[in-house]
Amino acid sequence: MRDLGEFIERYVGVWNEPDAARRRQSVAALWTEDAAHFTRTIEARGHQEIAARVTRAHDEFVASGRYRFRPHAAPEEHHGGVRFAWEMVPADGGPVAAVGTTLMLLAADGRIRLEYQFPDPTPA
Repeated sequence: MRDLGEFIERYVGVWNEPDAARRRQSVAALWTEDAAHFTRTIEARGHQEIAARVTRAHDEFVASGRYRFRPHAAPEEHHGGVRFAWEMVPADGGPVAAVGTTLMLLAADGRIRLEYQFPDPTPA
């Protein structure tokens, strides 16, 4: 991967993007057509379902202006896998509201093939 930091910024930016059309375009640019996104309770496959998943998270946490997502700590990459930590923070700069880790397996073109999100216990 050429610039892992830039890739992660683009990925996190999708979750914060207020424009639905740009979110859909970003999903197509970052995930393969047959990609899958998993959390403990959600399975989204393909661009349409992944875009809907991102939109639900955006509508719940970001659209109100209450929170935003950002990378946390340096990402790691090897053999087509990427791991990074993220956090959800209040837009007004308050304490961290949620943290987690994401593991991605990338296709040969550098887009996400498989993605697994692991939310951590909410910080005290």
